[in-house]
Amino acid sequence: MISRTASVSPSLRRGVVAALAVGTLALAGCGSGSPTGAEGSDTTSAAGASAEGSGELTSISVGTIAIASSTELRYGVAEGIFEDHGLDVELVEGQGGAALVPAVQNGSMQFAVGNPMSVLTAADQGLPMKVVSGYSWSSAEGEDINAVFARKDSGITGFEDLEGQTVTVNAIHTLGDLSIMESAEMAGADPEEINFNEMPFPDMLAQLEQGNVDAVWLPEPFMGRALADSENVVVGYPNQEVMDGMPLTIAFTSEEIAEEDPELVSAFQEALTESAERAAQDEEGVRAMLPEFLKMDEETAQSIRLEPAHTDLPVEKMQAIYDLMLTYGMADNPLDVASLYVTPQAD
Repeated sequence: MISRTASVSPSLRRGVVAALAVGTLALAGCGSGSPTGAEGSDTTSAAGASAEGSGELTSISVGTIAIASSTELRYGVAEGIFEDHGLDVELVEGQGGAALVPAVQNGSMQFAVGNPMSVLTAADQGLPMKVVSGYSWSSAEGEDINAVFARKDSGITGFEDLEGQTVTVNAIHTLGDLSIMESAEMAGADPEEINFNEMPFPDMLAQLEQGNVDAVWLPEPFMGRALADSENVVVGYPNQEVMDGMPLTIAFTSEEIAEEDPELVSAFQEALTESAERAAQDEEGVRAMLPEFLKMDEETAQSIRLEPAHTDLPVEKMQAIYDLMLTYGMADNPLDVASLYVTPQAD
């Protein structure tokens, strides 16, 4: 367990940047093998050139994370939607957004779906990344798909009570701690006085129950387990507190692919959009994929909250996230987020 305070030192920022730029990539292939950097670029350009107008499929590797919202992407692949758009997709699981960014940059993958802050951090440091589309979102109102929990006897009932407390997130400098800090600020607390530490989601509830941490930030399916214990209370929904419908994952590619193969990018955008739309109309089919994909039981798969998925380009909301990153020392340089977007080609 790594314990850090909310404030961010320059040396820590440099460490995060170095991890994005040259960090070791830990990937588990979900297809027939793991792509290499050189093969990724050559395969894409050759396949893109030969597939145009020939009916052949273009082979691409797409990075993803083992979370519930990735199911819509898997649904699209399983249902042949990407093939209908001329794409033969190999899904490759990464440890997180910070691992996916260098893989896309060096050509090991052509696209990835991951945390928007990883892409924004890369852009802050001048790495050439492009946002293809939105993907999954926090709920605009009502019960959200992630929340901060505390114990009933802790006295923590709102974000204002987190000042001076230890709050656990899965990783520092993600939407979890960023949105919690801003929610605390909005509630009148000093966000710099919140102590954040890192811990895998499966370990958080036990540590909360034992009193080793004061509050935890949990998504599904862990939210459901927290709610099942009457001694846990919902402190609040931080993503929702900050904005109505925060982008939680986005699809991105490299600047090289965006400039050199716009037809490939357009085909991916169209396939991803159709996958999200059809998955939204087939909740039963999406939930049926969860037990094998996320190794959960059938009962949990039927009860967890699913993140809304649609591929609108969240320019204004991404800009708001980046501006908060500047506010809390998670980015250094002003950035026009709109410059990162690849606008879908007109038919």
